[in-house]
Amino acid sequence: MLSVLEIFRIGIGPSSSHTVGPMRIGAMFVRALERGGKLAHVARVAVELQGSLALTGVGHGTVSASVLGLAGFAPDTACPDAAADALAKVRSDRRLTLAGAREIGFDMAGDIELAGHIIPALHPNGMKLTAFDDAGEILLRRTYYSTGGGFVASEAQLKRPPKADRIATGEPVPFDFGSAAELLAHCAEAQMTIADLVLANEDAIRPRDATLAGLDAIAAAMDGCIDRGLTQRGILPGGLKVSRRAPDLWEKLSANPQSNEREQLFDWLNCYAMAVNEENAAGGRVVTAPTNGAAGIIPAVIRFYCADDDRAPCRDRRRNFLLTAGAIGLLYKQRASISGAEMGCQGEVGVACSMAAGGLAALWGGTPAQVASAAEIGMEHNLGLTCDPVGGLVQVPCIERNAIGAVKAVNAARLALHRTEGETRVSLDQVIETMRQTGLDMSTKYKETSQGGLAVNVIEC
Repeated sequence: MLSVLEIFRIGIGPSSSHTVGPMRIGAMFVRALERGGKLAHVARVAVELQGSLALTGVGHGTVSASVLGLAGFAPDTACPDAAADALAKVRSDRRLTLAGAREIGFDMAGDIELAGHIIPALHPNGMKLTAFDDAGEILLRRTYYSTGGGFVASEAQLKRPPKADRIATGEPVPFDFGSAAELLAHCAEAQMTIADLVLANEDAIRPRDATLAGLDAIAAAMDGCIDRGLTQRGILPGGLKVSRRAPDLWEKLSANPQSNEREQLFDWLNCYAMAVNEENAAGGRVVTAPTNGAAGIIPAVIRFYCADDDRAPCRDRRRNFLLTAGAIGLLYKQRASISGAEMGCQGEVGVACSMAAGGLAALWGGTPAQVASAAEIGMEHNLGLTCDPVGGLVQVPCIERNAIGAVKAVNAARLALHRTEGETRVSLDQVIETMRQTGLDMSTKYKETSQGGLAVNVIEC
């Protein structure tokens, strides 16, 4: 089984598939050179970004992320300011030190090719790296794929049968599940909540304390991103001249926090979600939930509903939420995809809405069946959602789309809890399969290529 700590990854914006993934790929390639004893002989590295990585790579930060990965930066530990300084030095000096060990000449314009005309058959986010020696001979050539949410895979991994592509834990998990039906059956048989069942599986991967510490670190990073986003003002980078709105909304809400206005719930959720996605658009530190483009929905819902109360302290409620939402995210990752380049935005914002709805239903005391129902409703009403970012930037419509997704998740949870057992007509497995089929049928121009939809109908400047 995959781990929930792989669904939630701490990284930097603006895109998990276009920033976090390529950064990890660059580092993987350098490690492969080191293992083969070839790093000391490298004179040049060429990077070919294929498909969606090329078509929206500039606006999504893929070019910069590729360089940072080669230089040894890791998405979960990279300081955005230090990364910016490193990129400025590479641009000015036209020199790059691979993982801090081997300095080579490197021209970002000449050594990184945007091959948008190449759409790989295995996955639309392809990245081919080639290392040459002084004589121009190839030392190593590898092709990788950024499969969404910061996950990466080699060509060989994507060609394996699905079961062989699961990450090995060393020991079998006690409750292996590949579908919502299997997950619910385990919960019924063991008389466990989804969160407790997932935690038992995580125990087979690492000590319980390490899992809980990981969940707490994720929650803290989500909170930190909201806090920073509520204080930063100005124009977001990229040329669209999009202004940050979260701080002004935050000040307005804080001035009258006890307002009886019924619609103020929307304002709080909007504020928190936009704070995260404005940070993401600025290249700040965010958590894939399950992707960067959809990173604001789960933190917004957690921030509003996971405060201390008489039932459980905030920390326990957040853990419960993340474990439940993570289980739903695992289903989408394993049975379909969380990549906007494969599924459109239904695979990002749609999945995040589904995860948040399930997590909130669990928090409100819903049964596992009601949690699955909430997740199903959250996705059902995002089916067909396109990924058509204006200017190739993760700003329009992405920021507002997260705010809408957070509100929709809350409503989905409420609808599910009002249902009686057995009333559901559409199962979570059915809606996941429908999303997968819809994504496959969707035109590529609506799947993170900026070749259709709002991306061509909205003037960029």
